[in-house]
Amino acid sequence: MKSGRNYDLALLLLRLAFGGLMMGLWGQNKFLKLLTENPVQFLDPFGLGDQVTLGLCVFAEVFCAALIALGLYTRLACIPLIFNMVMAITYGEAGRPFVEREHAITYLVPYVVIFLMGPGWYSLDAQIRKTLD
Repeated sequence: MKSGRNYDLALLLLRLAFGGLMMGLWGQNKFLKLLTENPVQFLDPFGLGDQVTLGLCVFAEVFCAALIALGLYTRLACIPLIFNMVMAITYGEAGRPFVEREHAITYLVPYVVIFLMGPGWYSLDAQIRKTLD
């Protein structure tokens, strides 16, 4: 399927906005918490330990968000972020009103869209594919 310039620009904007915002607004704070807080106190729904769970969250919100912004391994990078947002909605905000789950839902939807549609032409994934063809 051939896509138009507006389609690819929209995917670029979506990737840059939600990858960058996730890193800057959420991932950075959790990364600093991981480095400075001892002992770490973090939601641990699977019994992996607070520090491991926070580390996995930092992996998704910093590393995977950066990959999405770059458009590198984009669909693969979406999976941890989608999982992370579902966990935030179901466990992190459990029992709270819908309005307090809004941030996680607002991030979940674009990651699902990017996963389904791919990174678009203005991505490292597309440029790598182009050189391999």
